[in-house]
Amino acid sequence: MPNDPSRRRFLKQGGIAALAGATSAQAFSLKNPGRDAQDPRYIGDAKAHYAMVIDLRQCVGCQACTAACKVENGVPKEQYRTFVSEFEIGTFPHVRKGYVPQLCNHCDNPSCVSVCPTGATFKRKDGIVVVDSEICWGCGYCLNACPYDKRYFNAQTKVADKCTFCAHRLQDGLLPSCVETCVGGARIFGDQNDPNSEVSKMLATFPTSVLKPHQGNAPQVFYISLDNRLEAVHEATPMLDDVVRKELGLLDKEWPKLPKGVS
Repeated sequence: MPNDPSRRRFLKQGGIAALAGATSAQAFSLKNPGRDAQDPRYIGDAKAHYAMVIDLRQCVGCQACTAACKVENGVPKEQYRTFVSEFEIGTFPHVRKGYVPQLCNHCDNPSCVSVCPTGATFKRKDGIVVVDSEICWGCGYCLNACPYDKRYFNAQTKVADKCTFCAHRLQDGLLPSCVETCVGGARIFGDQNDPNSEVSKMLATFPTSVLKPHQGNAPQVFYISLDNRLEAVHEATPMLDDVVRKELGLLDKEWPKLPKGVS
């Protein structure tokens, strides 16, 4: 990464601001107004368990999913909820392109939820992990906890943001925009609890893999035909978390902890 003083200054100021927020007189609690009011948007369908299967045999790396997601969700410029990573695998002359669509994995054991100090990040009853932007204060702990680096600070809202499986579309009986737009039909979405759903049939028919299974998060985004060489390249790709640590001079240190009395 280029030695950019302005970027380094921004990261340092961001870290200081997050800690300052934790010590402010502004009170917080783990209560969530939406869930407390039993708002269906915050609760989800308790009978369902949503998941996505990505068939890499069908992905052509066109990025239609990336564009559709940005338009549907109003994602700020140069930020993404989903994208398709492109790799070269093999050795000359046997070299080919490999594509890995990536997004929030909506894990069954999400590490982002347990570290959130305000309860803004939570898991709905249908398995979808969401962020309540009204009570998120932008401390960044969830970004640090995600082993997939699939969260970001929204440049417009100034709080944590990520893929929601287009929950607002699901409540209207629609598919996530990335699934609906996939030209190769590589993305399959549905309810795992429904044995007749396409996603259940795919999981029952084909062997699947998940990214970084050793993390123990139990991702609910499954890949068909994930080449182990692609997995190796993906594992070797630097994490944003490590890049930020380096910029802040914290590479061999612990991240700052919340002040005493804040948990």
